[in-house]
Amino acid sequence: RPTMKSLRFISAEAFVSNAEFARKSLGCVAHNLFPLLFKASYLLEQGEVLHDLVENWPFVDFNMGKLLGTTVDCQEDLSYRTCSVCLESCLTGLRDYVLSCPSPYMKKLKVVDLTGIKDVEVQFCECKKTMGRWARTQLLSKLCLELLLYFQQRQCNPGTFEISVDVLIDLFVTERNYELVVQALLKKCYCPLKICCVAFRSDNLALQKFFYIIKLTDPSLLRKLEVVHNVRLEMEHLEMLFNSIHFPLLTSLTLPARTFNVRRFTATDEQRLMNIGEKMGEMTQLTELSMSFSVLTGRIQKLLSPLKTPLKMLDVSNCSLNHADMVYLSNSFHANHLEALDLSGHNIPDLYPSIFFKLLSHCSSVLKSLTLEDCNIQDTYVNMLILGLSPCQKLQEFRFLGNPLSSQALKHLFKFLCELPMLKNVEFPVPRDCYPIGIIYPIDDASLCRFDHQKYESIAEELNLILLQANREDVKASTPLFGSYDAALQETNNELGAYLIKSFKETLEKFTTSLNKMS
Repeated sequence: RPTMKSLRFISAEAFVSNAEFARKSLGCVAHNLFPLLFKASYLLEQGEVLHDLVENWPFVDFNMGKLLGTTVDCQEDLSYRTCSVCLESCLTGLRDYVLSCPSPYMKKLKVVDLTGIKDVEVQFCECKKTMGRWARTQLLSKLCLELLLYFQQRQCNPGTFEISVDVLIDLFVTERNYELVVQALLKKCYCPLKICCVAFRSDNLALQKFFYIIKLTDPSLLRKLEVVHNVRLEMEHLEMLFNSIHFPLLTSLTLPARTFNVRRFTATDEQRLMNIGEKMGEMTQLTELSMSFSVLTGRIQKLLSPLKTPLKMLDVSNCSLNHADMVYLSNSFHANHLEALDLSGHNIPDLYPSIFFKLLSHCSSVLKSLTLEDCNIQDTYVNMLILGLSPCQKLQEFRFLGNPLSSQALKHLFKFLCELPMLKNVEFPVPRDCYPIGIIYPIDDASLCRFDHQKYESIAEELNLILLQANREDVKASTPLFGSYDAALQETNNELGAYLIKSFKETLEKFTTSLNKMS
């Protein structure tokens, strides 16, 4: 893709393209050219040059997001490239920065920020091999332990132990890399590279292990906490977590499915819910909350009213909200600040059509992302939806998969969507007329792919033509049948699959044992 480059950047590319020459000449390069050469090397995937640049980094800080982002010399944003060759070279270069010969007292580096790296679905690097968040967690932990082992086995310059570099990273821990990360965190105080966890995600992990490792991360620094797949964190455990650990800087919280289930609430559970709400109220920085696939019928106010800071992102998809919940949301002080809202899995046209539009009108001036998947939005509701979306001029993402809309209704809707100036991404459903007559919504997984693919492709072309004729080539329209791309899930799907099979096997064994006892 053509991008604007300055003559300086083109010269930098020419310099680093000859890796052997560039590596020999680094000692003669002015320090203020290091950032320029770093981005040029990253773009050309010159791993050896990247390694040497990091090993000899002359500044106090090393911020990957800023170095790879849009600059005066090169407008292309490379922070979306999680190139395995480049990232491994950077991290091993960081290890060798500690071990290299020059006097440690001359080394200036104090902070390395890896949090600006963004994991996306489509990669443009030549090697086509990515290093996701889980792999970055794994490699950094491994390098920290290698450093400690090196110090134990060799006589090092005493000054080496004076080196202290804070490495800011978004950790991603599963059962498979748990032990390695725990060891790195336990020995953090002895290692020159100090892992500083800014965001933490946990999947496929026993609850006891989650509680142990979260305390090791230094929760006082944590800004984002994601407890997602196969961590059985229920309401009593969440209350225990908030009672035992303080999260003063937490801005974003994602809870696993079924954390809350009001259908089996006792009086004790009602009190627990209030306690959790009060604890979240003490998190004065909290602006993003995801609680999908919990049962929260009639309890949204009790949970959210103690919050002192308005939410900018709220995901309550498939939470069985009732009319009272929607009335609270539309009247709450959160409504005017919501930039991202997910109400998927709720029958909006039948249960609360007017209240939903009231909520939409309150957040319309700031709303950037709206997700309404499996909401029973039919052709007769499209004009109302257009009316409700019209004030949302800042909308960038609109997802409405799984709704029973015909191809004609989709065309009508797309003509309107062309008018939203900031819109960049649309996820639309397979048209109802592509499925067999009598298909029941929401469509089960077994039937999801049983549609006329040729007819769908034809309709998708027509929808994209509508965008093209309106000069909206900047809008990406797609139908990801099994949901939006999740980089973390994609990276660990094999482990997740193995975990699910194991859980299913254990459940069958328990069921068989129970049957045998009954016999």
